[in-house]
Amino acid sequence: MMGDESRARVLWFTPDKPEHISVGRRRIAQRLEADGYRVTVCGTTLGTVRSAVGHRKRYDAVIGTTRAGAVAGMFLSALGGPPLVVDHVDPIEQFETTHPWWVAVPVRWLERVAFAVAAHVLYVYSEERERVRRSSESVSNTDLPVDYDRFADPSQERVAVAHERLSSLDAERTLIYVGGLEPIYHISALLDAMSSLPAWTLVVLGTGSLEPEVRRAATERSNVVYLGTVPHEDVPGYLHAADVGVCLVDDPHTLKVLEYGAAGLPVVQLAGRAESRLDGLVTFCEPTPADIARAVQSAADTPRSGALQTFVRQFDVETVADDYANALETVITA
Repeated sequence: MMGDESRARVLWFTPDKPEHISVGRRRIAQRLEADGYRVTVCGTTLGTVRSAVGHRKRYDAVIGTTRAGAVAGMFLSALGGPPLVVDHVDPIEQFETTHPWWVAVPVRWLERVAFAVAAHVLYVYSEERERVRRSSESVSNTDLPVDYDRFADPSQERVAVAHERLSSLDAERTLIYVGGLEPIYHISALLDAMSSLPAWTLVVLGTGSLEPEVRRAATERSNVVYLGTVPHEDVPGYLHAADVGVCLVDDPHTLKVLEYGAAGLPVVQLAGRAESRLDGLVTFCEPTPADIARAVQSAADTPRSGALQTFVRQFDVETVADDYANALETVITA
């Protein structure tokens, strides 16, 4: 291992979220640290950007995760800071469907400028390939990472924590949802589906704007349990205590599906853009309570083949982190 003074220093602007939310970037950063980089990960706020501008000469490279992080990295690099690697993890269409046009239009433009300023752009979604390539000459594809071994074989301590907390549930089977509580995830339809699943209990882990609705459902329905947010280290234990995982967002790249799959859970996924990528690996459904309930029963009754778990293994964080290490090596040595 190189001495601290000789290790390349990297500043990584990520979304400004709690540490237990969107942990994929932190996992990659930890892997880069093990490979010899000194990585400082910070949420993107006015304060962190202002501090970084004042200390921009300390770093050998800056990584900016879309959206705010990429824009912050662009400004830092343009002001004489280190070369920028844009970590482009979300398609602009997703942003445009959840924000008014007067916000989405300037964000689309700022992203294009960030791609042009960047020394390299890593992108996840294939539909973004041409848009990125129109603005950047140095581009490569990557994937969302999953900490495979931690979900496939969690420690007995983590499993015990989950079983102790769920021990009071009077349920034949457990359906689990981990993630954001926002309309895009069809949370209301999921809650309504539980009326058709009397033998099941839905366990919800996460937070978001629909938290009051989830709390109300947990109070009014005996088969809905809301645990709020839990340390991400405990999530593998909860997955191993469940029978089926559910993900109701129209997105072919979601970390929760990778985590469910690594844990060996059957998965119910919203039909749509994910079908071309996950066909034969998950059970698809329409975003209606009746079809969600039908898919949950079907997923539970289908013999487990291990195909999804095998598919997920290729997205282990160590493999994905190599993409970032290669990009950093390219821009730093250049």
